[in-house]
Amino acid sequence: MSTHRDARPGPPFPAVLIVIGVALISINLRPGATSIGPLLEELSASLSLTPTLAGVLTALPGFAFALAGGVAVALARRVGLSKGITLGVAALVITLLLRVLTDSALVFIVLTSVGLAGMGLGNVLVPAWIKAHSRDGGVRLMTIYGMGLTIGGSMGPLLAAPVAEVAPGQWRGALGLWGLVALLALVPWLVISAKDRVHRRAGSELSGRMLHSPTALALTVLFGMQSMNAYVQFGWLPQIYRDAGLSATSAGAYTSIVTGLGVLGGLMMPTVIDRGRGLHVWMIAFGVLAAGGYLGLLVAPAVLPWLWAMLLGVSGFAFPTAIALITARSRDPRVTAQLSGFVQPVGYLLAGMGPLAVGALHAATGGWTVVLSLLALSGLGITLAGLRVAKPVFVDDEMAARIT
Repeated sequence: MSTHRDARPGPPFPAVLIVIGVALISINLRPGATSIGPLLEELSASLSLTPTLAGVLTALPGFAFALAGGVAVALARRVGLSKGITLGVAALVITLLLRVLTDSALVFIVLTSVGLAGMGLGNVLVPAWIKAHSRDGGVRLMTIYGMGLTIGGSMGPLLAAPVAEVAPGQWRGALGLWGLVALLALVPWLVISAKDRVHRRAGSELSGRMLHSPTALALTVLFGMQSMNAYVQFGWLPQIYRDAGLSATSAGAYTSIVTGLGVLGGLMMPTVIDRGRGLHVWMIAFGVLAAGGYLGLLVAPAVLPWLWAMLLGVSGFAFPTAIALITARSRDPRVTAQLSGFVQPVGYLLAGMGPLAVGALHAATGGWTVVLSLLALSGLGITLAGLRVAKPVFVDDEMAARIT
């Protein structure tokens, strides 16, 4: 049984426009970042990227998402949720198209940073927008949103190399493709922004009191731990498999199992949360499976490589769970915006630091033992934080209790 149903009036535009807008923006909030990795060698050669600049480029998504997420609520207070999201999509379109036209490494990195900031605005504001424009508390739209994030994130690296082989300009055509796809998302958001005359704002008189909410703090830990794990897996899991003796093709295939299972998690978890049954069991499972997957990679990476990938993939259901809980653990859309703006910047800051720390530890120790042991311990943090947010408590109530 759902713990909360939203009875607010419907939005001033057709339901089909809402579905199309949410689906298209969710698909576009990752490929501009994830499509770079498979083409980094070609891009570095073409733009004369130094190893240092290449490292900066790979670490940019997490840090840019964190920075943009930190200012998203303030922007939405001034212009409204719909216009804030539209500005983010516009920045994404412009920069993804312009960056493939430059021969300057610095210009490419600056444009990429602005595009990532546009994605970061969407990361924070879309859950709040969904809360403000849903009659069911956002369950259906968050399902679409969570699946779109995973699908878009998977399509970026999956299509990068094949498209580069046939596209004009090779890597330029492959990366520029996502600017055109983002242009499709801009169209419905321009319409939505024009029609949303209510000018729904983000933020409220409770601003700045998220630290007083145990649920908000626990959700931040859950989101941060899972985001860190996800970005480490995107960046380093293929290399872990290759160092164990597997081919590059096999390593890529096993990594795709991890990302592919995320689509199933995005489909399932908003409904699991809405029904309010067994969420504590899921949280325990997320941590146990994460620890099991990493320990399997430590002890016998090449024996059952598909099994370790599956364990990590199902543990990754924690990501769509955390995303869906942003709307499920808040009533007022303004509080949803604040919660999203509190949880996601910290989470993506950890996501940016994780791969860098893994690289440094791997270089310092010359192997994966320390790295995988520490990653296995992260499962404990996922479970402990998850058990706290599994309680059907609303952040609104915790913040109000502190005031009174």
